[in-house]
Amino acid sequence: MKFQYACLHPLVWALATVLSGLVSHGAYALSLTEAMREAERDAPSLAAQAAQVDAARNDAIPAGELPDPKLLLGLQNYPINGPDRGELNAMPMTSTKIGVMQQMLNADKRKARVDRAQAGVERAKIEEQIERLNVRRETALAWISTLAVERKIALFKTLYNENRLLSKAVQARLAGGNGQTADTIAPQMEAALLEEQEDQLRQDLALQRAALRRWVGVRANEKLTGQMPNWPVDSQYYKHNLERHPELAAFASITSEAQAQLREAKAEKKSDWSWEVAYQNRDQDFGDMVSLQLSIDLPIFSGSRQDPKIAARSSRLNQIEAEQEAQLRLHTQQLEDDLATYQRLDRAFKRSQTTLVPLARDKVKLSMADYRAARNQLSVVISARQELIEAQLKQIDIEQQRALTSARLYFTDMEAGL
Repeated sequence: MKFQYACLHPLVWALATVLSGLVSHGAYALSLTEAMREAERDAPSLAAQAAQVDAARNDAIPAGELPDPKLLLGLQNYPINGPDRGELNAMPMTSTKIGVMQQMLNADKRKARVDRAQAGVERAKIEEQIERLNVRRETALAWISTLAVERKIALFKTLYNENRLLSKAVQARLAGGNGQTADTIAPQMEAALLEEQEDQLRQDLALQRAALRRWVGVRANEKLTGQMPNWPVDSQYYKHNLERHPELAAFASITSEAQAQLREAKAEKKSDWSWEVAYQNRDQDFGDMVSLQLSIDLPIFSGSRQDPKIAARSSRLNQIEAEQEAQLRLHTQQLEDDLATYQRLDRAFKRSQTTLVPLARDKVKLSMADYRAARNQLSVVISARQELIEAQLKQIDIEQQRALTSARLYFTDMEAGL
């Protein structure tokens, strides 16, 4: 036993070393695809929806079945007066009874109940798909927001290096007999302001990781890998397929369920019936008997019973149709807003990437060259550097907003999002 432990000990240390090396080299990194897969695998809301689908399927099994038969036990024509009172065998009419009674529902009612149950199953399925889509979308939004902050923080490594180069340039100019002694403070102040901005970003990163942790658990602590997603945005496609929006797609099953309920209410105006077979045991001097009985429901008071139910189900169907139209108008407006926003952000990102940031970077280089040649003040360099920092951070913000908008558009399509 001691020999086995002695062999295992170095193996454990070796495994720990390998795992440590993998972590330090970024082997454990969370991509967007992995994040969405992780969220789907462990989302409690999806487990709840799966249970709802299972419940709906089980509810649908007995939907079209007849009610359970009833066992009839009785004592008939038992005398309570006269000379034969209290006697079971004195009179030929007295008997004990055992029988079975079965209620028979009309075919339209049973069909409507089956349709309602099937519509309930379809509704549960579509709600499960919608929830899966929501989980994927919210995970993507949290991942994008976290990646944006990570990229901003990563930018500060370069900014600190440039700040140190600026400090050396100031020292070199002073050593050459140019510039002012007070200029040595400016790089230090810039470094302090950079640290303040970085501290705020690290706070934002903690908040974004907390949001991402809701969906992927402890994997939210991993470094993110990959680029900002930018799903293709086809305006005509989204407009022509708006009915596949999750909240609109759900109305098909909701409407089917309401229509089945309306048919069931109308079927209650048709008579149900029941049959009964009984065996009656009498004294052996009289002989046993068998009886058969049929009963039919008479819905003759439909004005106060069935008709109000039909009116209620019809109003419910009208309500669903009106709600569907209201949701269609709302999502049409939101779609147009998102498309317009995406187009603006896409143009802004391309402009920032090809024009604004390169120009801000050139301005820093030129102002720094002029400073070294004693043709301007250090404040001009500091101002140009601040403009570059703001331009770079703004570019990340614009790219983030474009990615978030494209994600919201992408996940409005039931088929594309799944």
